[in-house]
Amino acid sequence: MPTDNDHATHIAGLLRQTRLNSGLSLREAARLAGTSHATLLAYESGTKVPSAVTFLRVLAACGAEARIVATPRIRRRDGIDRGEELAAALRLAEQFPAHASRHLPYPKLIPKPIERA
Repeated sequence: MPTDNDHATHIAGLLRQTRLNSGLSLREAARLAGTSHATLLAYESGTKVPSAVTFLRVLAACGAEARIVATPRIRRRDGIDRGEELAAALRLAEQFPAHASRHLPYPKLIPKPIERA
């Protein structure tokens, strides 16, 4: 599960990349977003995390918008934790050979000729 630091790093990178893509300087974007350039720099470097409203306002100032979609995470299926299901699949995969042989160790089947009457 992502940590708060992972989220902050992602938000910082997204803000910086959006501003750079817009062609705005740090000062221009900050002015349009109604904040100081020092604060915007702190957001972009990840030393401060903006509120959701501020995040959206900075994106809008850079000519972008966020589309947020909430989807449920799958934690259990058929009464089995997803981690345990993965572990079981990996244990099963370990039972198969790592490399397939080019030749099967079984006798060749030779078709019996068809007798015509």
